[in-house]
Amino acid sequence: MGNLLEMVLGQQNSGAIGQIAKNFDLDMGDATKALGSLLPALQGGMQRNVKQQGGLESLLGTLNKNQNQQYVDQPELLGQPQAIDNGNSILGHIFGSKEVSRQVAQQASQQTGLDSSMLKKMLPMAASVLMGSLGKEQARQPMGGNQSMIEGLLDADGDGSMMDDLLGMAGKLFR
Repeated sequence: MGNLLEMVLGQQNSGAIGQIAKNFDLDMGDATKALGSLLPALQGGMQRNVKQQGGLESLLGTLNKNQNQQYVDQPELLGQPQAIDNGNSILGHIFGSKEVSRQVAQQASQQTGLDSSMLKKMLPMAASVLMGSLGKEQARQPMGGNQSMIEGLLDADGDGSMMDDLLGMAGKLFR
């Protein structure tokens, strides 16, 4: 079960990445770069949520509903208003505030040289694709209450601790 970034940016999601590229008038390279710069923050937010009381159950409940898989299977849905609303509700859950979304977009903008307001608009789509990818993985290989499997997926540097990944990311966010 590889790294989350590889999973989301992998071949099976090239349709979704292509759709995001089209929506924002980017080439595949820039769209992949943009998503690659947004996903670590989403990953970190999910790690934090899974650590909280009931967080893992909540994540699994969402994955088992699997409404997000449609955005991976039918990428053309990604630009539609309900997809954006869906992505925004995921972001609200992951980040807790619009302010964090803004900071994430600014951070990604500094990394990529892409416009931060565009990246902020891309965030809900990235969130939908991320949850869709996780949902597909869950369907393929149920994680059940297997916290270690989910934590492994969310542990960015593979050292078994999510806290340093999150703190490292938060450090970058608030530097």
